[in-house]
Amino acid sequence: MHPQRWGDPAAASALPESARGLIELVFGIDEKPSAQGAVPPEPVIGADGVAALAAVVGDEHVLLDDATRALRTRGKSTPDLLRARAGDLGDAPDVVVRPADQGEIERLLAVAVAHNLAVVPFGGGTSVTGGLVAARAAYDGVVSLDLVRMKALVSVDRESMTATLEPGLRGPEAEALLSEHGLTLGHYPQSFQYASIGGFAATRSSGQSSAGYGRFDALVVGLSVVTPSGTISAGSAPASAAGPDLRQVFLGSEGTLGVITSVTVRVRELPAVKEYVGWRWPSFDAGAAAMRTLAQAGLLPTVIRLSDEAETAINLADPSAIGQDNPGCLMITGFEGAPSAVAARRRAVSALLIELGGVDLGEEPGEKWAHGRFDAPYLRDSLLDVGVLVETLETATFWSNRARLYADVKAALETSLGEGSIVLCHISHVYETGCSLYFTIAAKEQDDPLAQWSVAKAAASDAMIAAGATITHHHAVGTDHKPWFAQEIGPVGVQVLRAIKSSLDPAGVLNPGVLV
Repeated sequence: MHPQRWGDPAAASALPESARGLIELVFGIDEKPSAQGAVPPEPVIGADGVAALAAVVGDEHVLLDDATRALRTRGKSTPDLLRARAGDLGDAPDVVVRPADQGEIERLLAVAVAHNLAVVPFGGGTSVTGGLVAARAAYDGVVSLDLVRMKALVSVDRESMTATLEPGLRGPEAEALLSEHGLTLGHYPQSFQYASIGGFAATRSSGQSSAGYGRFDALVVGLSVVTPSGTISAGSAPASAAGPDLRQVFLGSEGTLGVITSVTVRVRELPAVKEYVGWRWPSFDAGAAAMRTLAQAGLLPTVIRLSDEAETAINLADPSAIGQDNPGCLMITGFEGAPSAVAARRRAVSALLIELGGVDLGEEPGEKWAHGRFDAPYLRDSLLDVGVLVETLETATFWSNRARLYADVKAALETSLGEGSIVLCHISHVYETGCSLYFTIAAKEQDDPLAQWSVAKAAASDAMIAAGATITHHHAVGTDHKPWFAQEIGPVGVQVLRAIKSSLDPAGVLNPGVLV
């Protein structure tokens, strides 16, 4: 990772000339090179605090160099990148500490409390919700608790089809270890290549295959979590009626209540077959109605996503694959599993979609989507390089409210961003009762792109609230999402979370200022 860009710098490329011509036509080209030579502020943590941390993990696992600290500055939302590209690394941690196991984490949290140090758990660094930016004013330093040394597949229970994983494993690493046992987790968010198992749990992640495998929180059977007040093991049976489920306290808590040290997850047989198919719909409404019908009939494929007319027409869903002047809306369906099961599910889904008016486009559009499913963040970097602001926000609602929410949020974004902006949308997480909408905006950068995005985000959030929708579904609406989250859960909800935090983290050292 690079503090100013996404992913592997070797995998990045300049904007293709064909795309560059389109961008110049729509937005104009305004080269925006990143600031060079930026370094984080000098660490403010005292020598005694550093020595106490080193006494737990060893000197070689306590890092204060600028390069390591810079890489752990904020996450990878567009506002995060804009600040870094401008040379602002002011949120860098003072020290990066790499524990080897749960026992070291327990001792490190005791050191943090004793020396008044804020602690930010760090996995893959892909956060888009502000979860890596602690409110540091009341503390004598900020520690990035990097879990990179905790990468074991602890155990596999093939009879129960569960596996226990350490939190520092990145998505591909976890899949590689599970594949040695003929198993898969099947969790593929867009951040899959870099995000970690602990991060999936701490952010309540949803993946592109959630229709078939489930959201990450649905896959979690058990958790071990270290808090300043002690260690908790939550989830010891497939189901329980013994009071509230404590797993749900920590899932989505973004490191504010404890440090996740192991995750036991439900796993599946490694799929022998993967097939991805494109479908054309005359309108976004027609495609969404088809998704609802599939969900409520219990016929969801492993992957299902639907692009609106704008996203379909703009090369995020290639109109050349559809071969029509008016491409309508592109749906991708994916089927994974044993050959017989895939064939049967694909036949059933296809029959229903054809009955509902869908046009089968074959596997070419689906395979193209699957091939580039993790590449969008690299394109965002290329667009930022030429002065085009790109960002995504997500919301969720019930089916009966979908059309209103889509229209209102799209209108709010277009109005706030002004002439020449583009607002795209797709549906990619589908449930019996509703769905999520991902909005992507592209607009020519103004003099203050952070303020530009803040205004647009506020307008969209107001539209979501007015439509009665959730604001922070899976990913928040930006790096300063805390006020929106508090508004969503209400004052009593905030009070409950603060009471839990006060009990688990009395000194408030864990990710202060995040969530509430």
